[in-house]
Amino acid sequence: MSEEKSRPPQDRPWESGWAPDTARAPGTRRLWLAGALALATVGACVTAVALTGNGSAEPVGRPDRPSALGGSAPGGLISFATPSKSGSASPGARTGSPSAAPTASPSARSGSPSAESGKRTPAPSVTPRPSKPAAPGPPAAGGISVRSVNYPDHYWRLRDGSVRLEPAGRGRREDATFRRVAGLAGASCWSFATADGRYLRHRDFVLVAGADDGSSLFRQDATFCPHVRSRSGALLLESLNYPGHFLRHRDFQLRLDPYDHSRPYRADASFHLVTGLG
Repeated sequence: MSEEKSRPPQDRPWESGWAPDTARAPGTRRLWLAGALALATVGACVTAVALTGNGSAEPVGRPDRPSALGGSAPGGLISFATPSKSGSASPGARTGSPSAAPTASPSARSGSPSAESGKRTPAPSVTPRPSKPAAPGPPAAGGISVRSVNYPDHYWRLRDGSVRLEPAGRGRREDATFRRVAGLAGASCWSFATADGRYLRHRDFVLVAGADDGSSLFRQDATFCPHVRSRSGALLLESLNYPGHFLRHRDFQLRLDPYDHSRPYRADASFHLVTGLG
């Protein structure tokens, strides 16, 4: 049989009563269903992401500066502090982690080079070991004399305007007697007045007697701060305006010299206050 005779005519239905729809391509309905399902899936994902972002308990913000490493940060990782409402941590607030401020090492406190400036810390001024200041007592009514420690029979004596260390029996006893008063430039220190109303002061680093001219320089030159030697109880007299310089006798002349830790210096600069000779 020929092919035209075996194929039914297109204008008449099949024997089952169904005629093919030639207006659309086969499979179009399946494509529409697949597209609708894909759109529904994408919409559900977008909705879930939006709901998850809106329901976050923590606001997304700029993290604070890293805090110091603590025991709870394994592996040497840097932990970040939770930002406060204002965006920065309140000053002085305590946290559970150690303070981020570095603690000064013992080497930095002992005068090692500074980590910030790179400069070596200046060494403190040299002061004697017995640096405990002696509390000044009331002025002696009868006057006092100043006796040397390493020359026990020698005392301060005013001779020709300067103070020398001489034996007690030499010269007038009144020249070896002074009045101890509160310091002219500081009440916690001492000044020494002579019998004629002058004061002992250092000038060109030599201890001399001079009249108070009312100047600040004179009062500072005439003020000495006492320090007690812990073992012997003797006094060292430090200049107020030259810290680290103490009165000592050298060649029996009283003068102001910088302190050193040698035994001869400590002996020359140590004195006892005794009852006035005059």
